[in-house]
Amino acid sequence: MPELRLKQLKADLSEKLVNPVTLIVFTQELECDYCRETRELAQDLSSLNDKIKVEVFDQVKDKQKASEFGVDKVPATVIVGSKGQRVTFYGIPAGYEFSTLLKDIVQISRGETELSAETRKVLSTLKRPVHIQVFATPTCPYCPGAVSLAHQFAMENQNIRSDMIEIGEFPQLAIKYNVMGVPKTVINEVTELVGLEPEEELLRRISTAARPSSPTYA
Repeated sequence: MPELRLKQLKADLSEKLVNPVTLIVFTQELECDYCRETRELAQDLSSLNDKIKVEVFDQVKDKQKASEFGVDKVPATVIVGSKGQRVTFYGIPAGYEFSTLLKDIVQISRGETELSAETRKVLSTLKRPVHIQVFATPTCPYCPGAVSLAHQFAMENQNIRSDMIEIGEFPQLAIKYNVMGVPKTVINEVTELVGLEPEEELLRRISTAARPSSPTYA
């Protein structure tokens, strides 16, 4: 990362961060494509502010830790807050998604999202597990909005698990979920949204998925 950019980020993070945030990076012994870059990105951010901690694990050797965080592929970056907030990036959060990574760190550190009071109220009532997967690419200008929105939902309710998946690094998943364009959001394996949907629509779909009669992610 260029030195000037690092200085700008350091000043920005110093101003905005409140509580500690941990970046938990999962890689493997023989590092995969982008595993090293993902690890180094997290370590670069950690060097800028003492409120950002980094832990690195091997998905295979540390399988208990990977299971704890629901990580089943690498590279993965899990952002964890002091109050248990958790969101995941599968693939390097580069390009447009770097802005999402920074936004997530700040929001989790501050314990605040940009969601409306009504959305937060509805989310607080959800009791069943919901799994949101947002398929994205680093060059998609609309993907950060979809990823950020899904991640904010997870920050508000720990029954919601929210993952970004970079399809260039996981083409098999792009095939499995028939991703023809990004962003594409899949909820509980059955509900699909293509494009950047408004907050109200994602809330409606998630509320439906969380109903007792609806299928849930296992």
